[in-house]
Amino acid sequence: MVLCGSGRFDGSEIHESVLTLLHLERGGAQAACFAPDAPQWAVCDHFSGEAVPGASRNMLQEAARIARGAVVPLAQARAADLDALILPGGNGAARNLGTFADEGARGRLLPDLARLIQEIVAAGKPLGAICIAPALVALALRGLAPRLTLGRAGVGAAAEAAKTGAEMVDCAVDQIVTDERLNLVSTPAYVLAQSIAEADAGIGRLVAEVLRRAGRR
Repeated sequence: MVLCGSGRFDGSEIHESVLTLLHLERGGAQAACFAPDAPQWAVCDHFSGEAVPGASRNMLQEAARIARGAVVPLAQARAADLDALILPGGNGAARNLGTFADEGARGRLLPDLARLIQEIVAAGKPLGAICIAPALVALALRGLAPRLTLGRAGVGAAAEAAKTGAEMVDCAVDQIVTDERLNLVSTPAYVLAQSIAEADAGIGRLVAEVLRRAGRR
């Protein structure tokens, strides 16, 4: 699992990340967490949602709050060592892990993340993307026409992600979208969810499907 801090405004969405870890453990999987060893795009006050001028935090150190210290620099992640990959979302993911938030379909990913996604897909291993993370997958797989969801197709971030050539599909908050060709699974989570219970329903299905696909390889 790739994290990028702790908190939806400036890092990884905490509910999505923790629910993913919980479902992985319940499914009998051993989770490995990775994060870039670099500064966050900003530090936000999560009460107001505003960036704090002059403040700086490290993504790896902040991700350790979620992973309880068990997090490794993203540069060390290799698809050969993993059975699957899952990307939680959050506004911070769209800003820390690439430039989708500012540049949309013209954006780029951190090289280590783009490499890891491409390695996972090339190896035929399953990849799960939650919330805004499917937009990052669309950037990494530009030209391969991945089938993904950001909740409602044709609007907002989904319309922008479609400009990469991705097929963006409508999806209810408690459901998943799969791409059989590229072995992808995605769910809207807090793109649509109005509660942690709603986010959990789709995340639970996504993790179960990712583990099913990893187990059948």
